[in-house]
Formats: sequence, C-alpha cells, structure tokens
Amino acid sequence: MNKAFVKESDGDDDDDLPDARTLPAGTKNYMTTAGYRTLKDELMHLMNVERPEVVQVVSWAASNGDRSENGDYIYGKKRLREIDRRIRFLTRRLESAEVVDPSQQPNRDQVFFGATVHYCDSQGQEFTVTIVGVDEAEPLVGRISWVSPVARALIKAREGDTVTLRTPVGIEELDILDVSYPAAPD
Repeated sequence: MNKAFVKESDGDDDDDLPDARTLPAGTKNYMTTAGYRTLKDELMHLMNVERPEVVQVVSWAASNGDRSENGDYIYGKKRLREIDRRIRFLTRRLESAEVVDPSQQPNRDQVFFGATVHYCDSQGQEFTVTIVGVDEAEPLVGRISWVSPVARALIKAREGDTVTLRTPVGIEELDILDVSYPAAPD
C-alpha cells in the first residue's frame, strides 16, 4: 500500500522538537545517581521488554494480510515509532549525563546540586525543595531542576541567607532556613 493512503511518514524524527526539559546551551546535563539509574532502567525496559513485545504484535498483524485497515498493525507501528523516539532521547541524555552524588558534597552548609533546601518566602510560607537534574524534576513533589529560577537563586547560598528571586510579578525575597544533603553511604 502506498504511504499516501496511510498516515505514516518516512521522516518521523521528532526527537529534535523543543522539549520542556531542554538544557541551556553550553551547560552540562547534571543528574543524580538515582536519576541516572531511573533513566537507565527505563531505557533497558523499553529495549528489552516493550519493543520486542510490540515488534511481535506488528509481525503477527502484518501476517494477517491487508495492513491498510489492520488496527493492530497501524497502532503497533505508531507505538514502535514512539518507543524508538524515546530510546534515542534516553540514549542521548544518558551519554551526555554528568552524574553527581550529592552525598559526597564537601560543602554541606552551602546550596549546590543535590541539596534539599527548606526556605520561607516573604509571606511566611515555607517550602522544601531538592535541586536535581532536568530529567528528574518533579516540581509538585518538591524536586526542582537546577536550571529553574528558584534553584538558580538558591545556589551557593547558606543557611540563614536571604536570596533574591526575580519572578514575572516582581522580586521575591527567600530566607533559607535549612540546607541538607543525603547521608554518605557507609
């Protein structure tokens, strides 16, 4: 069947599309050991479990004959492209990763990558955030990217310092209440 009749394209390399997790130009892809392990596990699962299962379904569906109206075949090919795109993305991210173990931080009284910071804003509302890699960030659970405005304001500050955060609504003062790092493994 001619590709003009099915919604498939040859140039399906959408991995270069803008991503919310893009790194600023010229910066390293810092990542915690746990974040690296999570991405590596996802990559291995995609390559060793999901992709072979989808390939098997697509192969079975292709053997059934007419592919133009074969939902298993069409969906399987689409899912295969999604998996391959994610594999390429994860491979590039892992190759460029600079793994940092926060438990090995020598300056434990100062905010650096991997620190957990407890701070208070000018309204007295308290927050606790952990500064992690771009691919590990989950702001709703207090894990913020090291390139985020809040993390950039906190970096290099110490407990008791007041830092300035520039926001779209104005300048915000943040008081750092506590800085901690994970314990070093024995």
